[in-house]
Amino acid sequence: MPTHRPSRPRSPVAGPPTGPASPFPIPLSGPIVKGFGRGSRELGIPTANIPLAGLSVGGHEEVESGVYFGWAGVNVDDEGRRTDVEAKGKKEGVWPMVMSIGWNPFYKNSVRSVEVHIMHRFRHDFYGARMNLLILGFVRPEFDYLDKESLVEDINTDIEVARRSLERDAYVTLKAHPYLVQFEGGEHEQEVAR
Repeated sequence: MPTHRPSRPRSPVAGPPTGPASPFPIPLSGPIVKGFGRGSRELGIPTANIPLAGLSVGGHEEVESGVYFGWAGVNVDDEGRRTDVEAKGKKEGVWPMVMSIGWNPFYKNSVRSVEVHIMHRFRHDFYGARMNLLILGFVRPEFDYLDKESLVEDINTDIEVARRSLERDAYVTLKAHPYLVQFEGGEHEQEVAR
């Protein structure tokens, strides 16, 4: 059961300065699906959601509920147009991300979810696009909140912690990992979904 957020100050970065430590990096992939619709509408923090089944990648089904950071590769251009449909010939992108894996106790979810906030402003929604994640570290455990304002404040802090963490050299180099932009064919889907 998640606890309420502590009142102590949070660390400004997550993960060791030398780069990801075991079990990271964790690859995760899936199609972007509609979530609960709260990220943009209620919280002002849009998310791209992928099916929970993606957590079976590399035997990580039991990943602790909480907040993580890393890189997100999506087959969309900088505006959010799918490079396999509307923006053929455009290059897909890799962006910093912070993500929640968990039950979202503030909303009393009955199912666990994977919600990814890509730290980039897109002009278009891109449901159905492919997203490949390279999870590089753990930011914090999942907390419950007494009010929405505290939740939003913590999410904004998570975003800044992720941004600062990814700016370190050992993490910047992983932005170029080939896995992040491998979107072709069903064989990749099967490999990632195992």
